[in-house]
Amino acid sequence: MLTGLQAFILGVIQGLTEFLPISSTGHLYLGRHLFHLDEAGIFLDTMLHIGTLIALVVVYKAELVKILKNPFSKLTLLLIAGTIPAVIAGLLLSDWFDDLSKSGVTIGWEFLATGFILWFADQAGSGKKSLDDISVKDALIIGSFQAAAIMPALSRSGLTIAAGLFCKLDRATAAYFSFLLSIPAISGGIVFQLKPVLTGGAETLPFSSMLIATLASAIFGYIAVVWMINYLKSRSLKVFSIYVWGLGSLVLILQFTGVF
Repeated sequence: MLTGLQAFILGVIQGLTEFLPISSTGHLYLGRHLFHLDEAGIFLDTMLHIGTLIALVVVYKAELVKILKNPFSKLTLLLIAGTIPAVIAGLLLSDWFDDLSKSGVTIGWEFLATGFILWFADQAGSGKKSLDDISVKDALIIGSFQAAAIMPALSRSGLTIAAGLFCKLDRATAAYFSFLLSIPAISGGIVFQLKPVLTGGAETLPFSSMLIATLASAIFGYIAVVWMINYLKSRSLKVFSIYVWGLGSLVLILQFTGVF
């Protein structure tokens, strides 16, 4: 049974790792495994993602209002273009992704891959493109990296920030657009998860624990978004590369020795 403390810790993990470039799915898998909560799947994941969506809505409320007032703006087109690859990947690969997420067999290698992508992106340096300079081509490229992050421990935020840097966005804009683009992606994921939750096909968990998990995810997600955008204005991604390399190596060692 999911306790309030466990729910809080998992909410903190989701909130921080959804927006820090270190993979929320990979960390949640490790967190659930540590707490022996492997059965606490889709219902918990749905509530945690609702929390991070709340954080994004608060941070991007001005942009969302503009989109609602002018649904045919360039920003709307960019978000649609950037979301298309993820929709295709989700429709074609969702069952395969679910199997990988449950087994966890590849997450060590995916943490390592995330580290290399972040390192190379940081080496590529920062461009000068602002939000107004992003093209549809840029959005499609960034969206394709987001689609690749369907793999459990490939960081969605890490790959999309890296793609933004490869497209010569300035560092703060790369993070800003990455998180803005995650709004339709997370919303779509929640909708996809709602069917088994609403039809009773998901596990039953205590309401109080779900509320704690959602609130913790929202609060720490908000902190992570704001912090990461400011951090990238002048700081390197390499520290995150080192972290996921260390974590990925530890996971592989534990898997190889049969501990994990």
